[in-house]
Amino acid sequence: MKVASWNVNSIRVREQQVLDWLETEQPDVLGLQEIKMPTEAFPAETFAEIGYHSAVEGQKTYNGVALLSRMEGADIHRALPAFSDPQKRVIAGTFNGVRVINLYVPNGKAVGDEKYEYKLSWLKALHDWVDTELAQHDKVIVMGDFNIAPDDRDVHDPEAWAGKILCSDAERAALNDLLALGLRDSFRLFEQDAALFSWWDYRQAGFRRNLGLRIDLLLVSQAVANGCIASRIDKEPRALERPSDHAPVIVEFA
Repeated sequence: MKVASWNVNSIRVREQQVLDWLETEQPDVLGLQEIKMPTEAFPAETFAEIGYHSAVEGQKTYNGVALLSRMEGADIHRALPAFSDPQKRVIAGTFNGVRVINLYVPNGKAVGDEKYEYKLSWLKALHDWVDTELAQHDKVIVMGDFNIAPDDRDVHDPEAWAGKILCSDAERAALNDLLALGLRDSFRLFEQDAALFSWWDYRQAGFRRNLGLRIDLLLVSQAVANGCIASRIDKEPRALERPSDHAPVIVEFA
């Protein structure tokens, strides 16, 4: 089974890129973040033409998530329980017995900002919900744009980013608390080259100079980790004309 995650930074702009990527990679499930359109405007029929079902939780202009899948998902869930939030950042479904939770974690803006406090509260609510999901499902994948670089290996310049948003101690602690529930970072199940990232700023030739962060993650329960055969970042879409600032990340398992 192949499961992937991609912050497309507007499906309206990147629709053809997603279609082309699906045709090439053929994932069983693809989670999209930042689709930036209302649910009813999502091009579900276009994806259906190439064999993909769509489950969508969108909103106009900002945020929005979707799951594209070869098989229709069961038990679709579209909110973070016990957290009142108009922002559309969560969608989950079960596919071939695997519970897939797709997230667009808040950015947080800056350490100490009210949006940073919102991010930490959101992550606490996520932790509590994932705990209940893991109690109900053996095979779980929690994926998406986490807006957190797990450690200094995931940062092009750790010294420059130290203590800043996406790399602060509190954000990393929240991610580690999530992992402590019994999840593994699938990327780190395998030996990886240095300086592999999933996001590069559009400014300052960030991609060309590889000034990136690895903030797009595929966290897997032990039952999935036991069958993992690959976990990688596909940088090719980031080199396209008018790309998203994120690259797709992929996990494959038996």
